[in-house]
Amino acid sequence: MSELRYTANTQLEHLHARYTGTIHPDINKYEWITHQHRDTSASIIGHPHLHSYVALADGESKARVKFELCERMLQPCGPPPEEQD
Repeated sequence: MSELRYTANTQLEHLHARYTGTIHPDINKYEWITHQHRDTSASIIGHPHLHSYVALADGESKARVKFELCERMLQPCGPPPEEQD
């Protein structure tokens, strides 16, 4: 049984190391929402059809939309909340 737990923990640690956006059990609401916003922005930038759709819907150029999405990825949900003790 302990061998199974060791394997599961090792696989989970490997996932966290490989994919930085992979959540963990101790994640707070701010971190989770930040990951969701960054993943969505990266997906829109990475898929040309979505990128074109957003540019057309906003009435902006594709370059402007890409720039704004990249800028928004820095702090998509504003500054982090104050940590409580």
